Amino acid sequence: MRLPAVAGQFYEGSKEGLVRQIEWCYRHPVGPGRLPKLERGERRMLGLVSPHAGYVYSGPVAAHGFAALAQDGRPERIAILGPNHHGIGSGVSLMGSGRWHTPLGEVEVDGELARAILKESEIIDEEEEAHRYEHSIEVQLPFLQHLLGEFRFVPLCMMFQDLKTSLEVGEALASACEGKDVLLIASTDFTHYEPHEQAVRKDRAAIEKILSLDPRGLVETVEGEGISMCGYGPVAAMLEACRRLGARKAKLLKHATSGETSGFMGEVVGYASIAIYK
Repeated sequence: MRLPAVAGQFYEGSKEGLVRQIEWCYRHPVGPGRLPKLERGERRMLGLVSPHAGYVYSGPVAAHGFAALAQDGRPERIAILGPNHHGIGSGVSLMGSGRWHTPLGEVEVDGELARAILKESEIIDEEEEAHRYEHSIEVQLPFLQHLLGEFRFVPLCMMFQDLKTSLEVGEALASACEGKDVLLIASTDFTHYEPHEQAVRKDRAAIEKILSLDPRGLVETVEGEGISMCGYGPVAAMLEACRRLGARKAKLLKHATSGETSGFMGEVVGYASIAIYK
């Protein structure tokens, strides 16, 4: 059982409080403005970029992504890619079995999909230590539980985010997901702790590459322009996988900074929800 690392910190620690907080995110002026209704959609969404800060800061932006997922319909399988903020574990770490606990209940790891991914890659290791304290994947789960109820997923944590690693992870994901209904969620925040206008400018440069479905361009832009985007590797891997799985377009659902939710514009963090469609 993987216990929550940031319940009561990044999001409310009680079930009732967390449900209220998620609903607050949807209804927030920066959010979609209303609660989502899960529909029997066309299931065209292959990938989703989603932020992972405290819900009071990034939750309203994240809500746009999950509202779009509600319109698109329930995916049969989910994989969540996140950066490794703690430097614990291997370079690319996949948890292949077990359950993750949140205040909304337990979520089972999709062992079948995990094994398929591991079979396709020599650089992805099956190990749990990288996931013990990492929040980037954890904070996606309550939104998914609130929307979908029960589901299974594969958590994949990337300490190495260089271009070669990201493209190899993306290729492995594409091979493992071929012919399956899988949603790939890449967890990232964008520019960290810079003035609002400067953060918006830098974020736009990275977002432009994501909207162009250009994983190589994203990595080169982030590294070349010194953009402090913490999960560019997971996003690049997701983009590469989606490109190989037939992605045709990307849509920016919402971009905002923490200044737009907190009111302090002097030192902000950027957030975006972006959907990738076939």
